Amino acid sequence: MSSRWIRRTPLLVATAAAVALTAACGGSTTTGSSTSQSSSAPSTSSTSGKPSPSGSTSPTKSGEPLNISDDAAKQLCDMIRPQLSDWRVQGPTLGKISLNATVHEWALKNGGINVQVLADKDVIDRVTTKSCSDVRDQALSALELSNLASGLAF
Repeated sequence: MSSRWIRRTPLLVATAAAVALTAACGGSTTTGSSTSQSSSAPSTSSTSGKPSPSGSTSPTKSGEPLNISDDAAKQLCDMIRPQLSDWRVQGPTLGKISLNATVHEWALKNGGINVQVLADKDVIDRVTTKSCSDVRDQALSALELSNLASGLAF
């Protein structure tokens, strides 16, 4: 069990650093220069080699929900499923940290949509309800959450 945590520590550190950088780049939305965020999205999605979700090139500031492709939704489910037993053992505090790392890693792999996911956290619940409701229910139970969006801190 401890070796599994040690293997994931670099992933958590890298994810936290990526999230901090993403937040620093996209966090200046109080000015009228929010269009610079959408111009950086295509460059990250063109190098990822993974199918990017539809609608991922612009933030959801207009109130539109973020649309995720079926392949990307399946990938999120496949990333959460093997962690469920760990979350039950680790408890909700550590499990929520792992949930955050998993969601941000998934968003990076799917076009770097981290900022868009943070703007529309409910997308994680919509995607998992549609694609893997059993996995979502088990995650909610293990993390002691009413919805997955409330477990996303950063």
